[in-house]
Amino acid sequence: MKKVTITLLTFALLTSCVSKKKYVALEQENGEIRSQLQKTEVEKEELEAKFAKIQSRVDEYNSKINSLTEENNSKMVAVDDVAVISNDAREQMRETLKNVDPAIVSQATSLKDSMNIAVSYNLQKSLDNSTLNEDEDIAIDIDETVVMISISDKMLFNSGSYRVSNKANAILQKIADIINSEESLDLMVEGHTDNKLLLESAGIRDNWDLSVLRATSVVRKLQNDYDVAPEKLIASGRSFYQPLVSNDTKENRAKNRRTRIVILPNIDKFFALMASNQ
Repeated sequence: MKKVTITLLTFALLTSCVSKKKYVALEQENGEIRSQLQKTEVEKEELEAKFAKIQSRVDEYNSKINSLTEENNSKMVAVDDVAVISNDAREQMRETLKNVDPAIVSQATSLKDSMNIAVSYNLQKSLDNSTLNEDEDIAIDIDETVVMISISDKMLFNSGSYRVSNKANAILQKIADIINSEESLDLMVEGHTDNKLLLESAGIRDNWDLSVLRATSVVRKLQNDYDVAPEKLIASGRSFYQPLVSNDTKENRAKNRRTRIVILPNIDKFFALMASNQ
């Protein structure tokens, strides 16, 4: 009986020792795994930080490349003494010229020639779509990159006055319609007088004053009555220093008293709009 008891006790002790060793081994293994996992997490965070730095540099380089590309495309190119256009505008000009008669395009021998043909094409198209017609009091002329509309004095003002007559409403409405229909167009109003010297009156000292006041009166009417954006308008006076004919007769002086409307294309806006329309 004692022998059996000793044997059972010995077995229990041996079993207990084996289980404890396994437990210690498992604990050690678990600790090693946790340590390795922690190390892996640290390495992962380090790699992510390095990747973020690399990505930041890549983004910075891409930004510089895009900036250089945009800068190159928007770089202004001189066109003789007429204007400057960007590389983007020059490319859009080529697209516009595809719509022009090849026989006309073939006459262009320089960038200036090509620009004039393209701008004239668009301006003529704007006029063709309008109801503006020439008569004895209105003259329309296209000279390279501008359209010039000359309106006789008797249609716009009374003698010696700078108040715009109601007789001018129809023609000013038509001009405003053209300017408002095309974002790329600006408009300059030039006042011209004859050489007859005026007696100084309220606000008018000489023909310089009269020509400027007439131009600003037309500009204000276009802005206030016909909703032409003021940033598209320019007012100038020429006095009697750019006559059409000699001021030697009453009839000739009447011809020289006029207001000239000059429609000016904003070159970059013009080609940008042509690109979007196409």
